[in-house]
Amino acid sequence: MSPARRERAEPVHEVLKALAEPRRVAILRLVHARELPAGEIAKRFSSTRQAVSQHLRLLTEAGLLQERREGTRRLYRLRPEAFEQLREFLGTFWDERLASLKRAVERDGRTRRGRR
Repeated sequence: MSPARRERAEPVHEVLKALAEPRRVAILRLVHARELPAGEIAKRFSSTRQAVSQHLRLLTEAGLLQERREGTRRLYRLRPEAFEQLREFLGTFWDERLASLKRAVERDGRTRRGRR
């Protein structure tokens, strides 16, 4: 893998690791429409505040959340731009699959026309 490709893959790898945990995905769903304080996020889960705090930290480090301080409160919101690299990464596979499907359909079409 080229250094440039590896550099792009590393953030995507961190995003994929962050999305692998269902509670972190649930947190992202909570903050996708509006900014929420850490305490309000933690209230929505049966796990400890410390556990939710660790999830918030990991999501922030992965670039999926933005943290803003307001006095003693920590407010979190989704960073939609963080999903662009993931979308690009997954698009590579999607484009390859679509190209493969197109080739198969075209091949099948030629085969069927040859039978007539």
